[in-house]
Amino acid sequence: MFEHIERVPGDAILGLIEAFKKDTNPQKVDLGVGVYRDAQGNTPVMRAVKEAEALLLKNETTKTYIGSHGDPGYGEVVLPMVLGEGSPVLEAGRASATQSPGGTGALRLAADFIAHHLPGKDIWVSDPTWPNHLGIFPAAGLTLHKYPYVDAENRLDFAGMLAALEEIPHGDVVLLHACCHNPTGFDLSREQWQQVLEVVRERGLLPLVDFAYQGFGEGLDEDAYGVRLLAEHLDEVIITSSCSKNFGIYCERTGCLIMVAKHAEQMENVRSQVAIVARENYSNPPAHGGAIVREILHSAELAAIWREELTEMRDRINTLRRDFVEALAPYGLDQKYACVAEQRGMFSYTGLQPEQVDRLRDEFGIYMVRSGRANVAGFSHDNLPYLAKAIAAVN
Repeated sequence: MFEHIERVPGDAILGLIEAFKKDTNPQKVDLGVGVYRDAQGNTPVMRAVKEAEALLLKNETTKTYIGSHGDPGYGEVVLPMVLGEGSPVLEAGRASATQSPGGTGALRLAADFIAHHLPGKDIWVSDPTWPNHLGIFPAAGLTLHKYPYVDAENRLDFAGMLAALEEIPHGDVVLLHACCHNPTGFDLSREQWQQVLEVVRERGLLPLVDFAYQGFGEGLDEDAYGVRLLAEHLDEVIITSSCSKNFGIYCERTGCLIMVAKHAEQMENVRSQVAIVARENYSNPPAHGGAIVREILHSAELAAIWREELTEMRDRINTLRRDFVEALAPYGLDQKYACVAEQRGMFSYTGLQPEQVDRLRDEFGIYMVRSGRANVAGFSHDNLPYLAKAIAAVN
């Protein structure tokens, strides 16, 4: 019965991994894979995570199921991290948390919830957006559309975005990146978030906010500005949060679907339906990653260590962005690539064209996605001179 099944091309980024491994160039550079890396090219286990895991190993007494909504203690620490301590949304009982297998799992929960409970509503995503968005929502049966986000000059096209949002049919879902836009790195300013809020409210749209990189842009609270603005001023918002990046627990698959409703009773109705969606997807989420996050944020000492480590990672990335632009100055390319220093998060739409990316790979062993999207965490002070020289050669 499988004879008719055809082979499809593998994931482009995973293909880059294999090609990079086989490359014998001693100066090769991997800018493709979307994980944080330190100066030595490693994805380290954070000190706070190590200490939390030691406590869990010592004190854990069961491996039983944690329920479709996950560990309540996990939700208790994630909700204020996302919506803010003393949030009026939380005080009103308008929000609930459902632990999920990563931010990806939260997105699929949201997609299935929308497909089942909001039939006929389409979803709109930025162009470009995280490639997996293009698979998750249609797989759930949703019709997907795009709104402009980056123009031909590799700049944030906010005017085009806002104009498109103003034409979206009433009641449709619009996906917004809270911060550290993946793949471009271009984020909205506070003033632009205010304008988005007004359009969303006027058009009666349902915002679905993908919040995968909290703490990697400007800071934990700063990065949450748009999320909190929408949640506090709109009756209904869906938020998908991830702890993979800011806690460095990629393989533990630790995410959260946050539903915000008009009032507490409505939220309980929605929450009951989300439990069914989770049950039909995977029954219960994995427990270990959520337990790590709960352990860290319940401890003032571990939370302080974690915040310090997260600040170190964020500062390193932002410094590398500026240093990259400075490294191009001797070649007269610093203005052309100045946008890299203005962007935030791990990813950058560099403006490199597919043909230039191909040359960087073939001639210099520098690997990135053909769109020109680079993982800034792959930069280092050791490889920046080589990167700058190579980029100058293909310009």
